[in-house]
Amino acid sequence: MKQIPKYLALLAYIVFLAFPLVWLLSTALKTPQEMASLNPTWIPRNPTLANFSAAFGEQDLVGAGIRSLIVAIFASVITVLISLPASYALARHRSLVNRIALGWVLVSQVFPFILIIIPLFMVLRDLQLVNTLPGLVIVHVTFTLPFALWMLQGYVRAVPPELEEAASVDGAGRMRTIATVVAPLLAPGIVATLLFSFISSWNEFLFALVILQDPDVMTLPLTLVRFTGPEGVARLGPLAAASLMATIPSLIFFAIIQRRLRSGLMAGAVKG
Repeated sequence: MKQIPKYLALLAYIVFLAFPLVWLLSTALKTPQEMASLNPTWIPRNPTLANFSAAFGEQDLVGAGIRSLIVAIFASVITVLISLPASYALARHRSLVNRIALGWVLVSQVFPFILIIIPLFMVLRDLQLVNTLPGLVIVHVTFTLPFALWMLQGYVRAVPPELEEAASVDGAGRMRTIATVVAPLLAPGIVATLLFSFISSWNEFLFALVILQDPDVMTLPLTLVRFTGPEGVARLGPLAAASLMATIPSLIFFAIIQRRLRSGLMAGAVKG
């Protein structure tokens, strides 16, 4: 009986999280007449796949999804490759400079990211990277790197320095110690950083709107906007169907790596 309130709270939280996805699926399967009804229903009376056909027929969702996937993968991998050694330096080498750098990383998260759009655009224009996917990757790395750096340095501090000292006694250099001792223990943190970077890049809209101008290089969030008519009225059916398809890669990615998020991996490695 004591566990009932906990399970009820957990159930309420799950319902709260699942509500947008369930409603999106319901809308994607409804006819225009049912969506315009004054009495909305959870389960479509006459389920139809016409919205999915219209979504894929009107816009290049597959191409946009592939471009978004490429950008998200490159951005997340580059973010981890940069933040891993940088976070190690911040966590292991305590100095005034490092404390100032870490403080600046935290302060930088306070400023609205819209403030850096113009400087980034000017830099990308000079590098001839405007309207290109590599340019967008650079922007996304700049966008996610501060938080990833702050998050990973916390994981690095949780690794006992004695393990590194033992590796150095065995003759391992600094880079080898990071690669063979520290990095495996940081698996949960690296996976969490990858997940954060991937989802942030996959869902990012504002920077892509400014940098990408050619429809042939637009990512998925920009393509979804095209289901809104010139009067600003969204076509809910195709938009819901396209949005539902856009959530699938993130769900698959999370399902694949979620087991690696358990911090018990680190505890087990330390005990060994």
